[in-house]
Amino acid sequence: MATSPADNLLELAALPIGMFDSGMGGLTVLHECLVQLPGEHFAYVGDTSRFPYGEKSREELQLYSRQISAFLESVPCKLIVVACYSATSAALPVLQEEFETPIIGVVIPGARAAVETSRYRRIGVLATEATVASGAYPRAIHALDSGAEVIQQACPGLVDYIEAGDVASQELADAVRGFTEPLKARRPDVVIMGCTHYPLIGPMLQRFLGRDVTLINPAAEIAREVEAMLTRQGLERPGEDVGSYRFYTTGDVDRFRSTGARFLQMPLTRVRALPLERLGDLVRP
Repeated sequence: MATSPADNLLELAALPIGMFDSGMGGLTVLHECLVQLPGEHFAYVGDTSRFPYGEKSREELQLYSRQISAFLESVPCKLIVVACYSATSAALPVLQEEFETPIIGVVIPGARAAVETSRYRRIGVLATEATVASGAYPRAIHALDSGAEVIQQACPGLVDYIEAGDVASQELADAVRGFTEPLKARRPDVVIMGCTHYPLIGPMLQRFLGRDVTLINPAAEIAREVEAMLTRQGLERPGEDVGSYRFYTTGDVDRFRSTGARFLQMPLTRVRALPLERLGDLVRP
């Protein structure tokens, strides 16, 4: 008997949502998705052997993103979330053109939340060097409010402190002060945490920016965007049972499992190695 379109849609809806980042930071996005979409399955790739992405060239970011998207499409996944600002800024249009699986990034949801929240139209962005250099946030914000002032501050090396677990060290506090002081001097009323690692130091950022500044954590907005896309396409997973999640890392499995639990705020049990050679076979330079 032939398979009906409804059967095909049900099969597609049962597939996991794919997600990737250069390391652990994207797990803050996954955490929000698990909270808002408890019935969905997820497959997450942490490209820890090539971490950090914020210092990579546009060409490298496009290659890495294409390789991981090809892997997630082969899993297969019904939707892919680029849970990395550097990769979104450099590669999202390329990925959306190349792959059949719907792919969304992390810049636009945060930009939308900032524009909706800002009273004085002075929006700050704390991000990696690659994200700042791409101009992705000014473009996204100005598409929503052409008169908004966008103040960007690159934070080189900040993700290394956070990924290493040094979130209470004096060295990190000094680095955060150095990044936030010039931004604060420009008096934004809203600041976007433009890297998925930064929510882990949200209280420290808030302290240095001051209580009059609203910090935007785009992770919750991204989860809502994922939910809205699934609803529009009729791809919500059927049933009421809780979904599962699995992880792949290009680096050390044990380190990913132990460090990742801090970012996800849940245990990471199903972690598998994903050799770079396998990714290289999918998409070559």
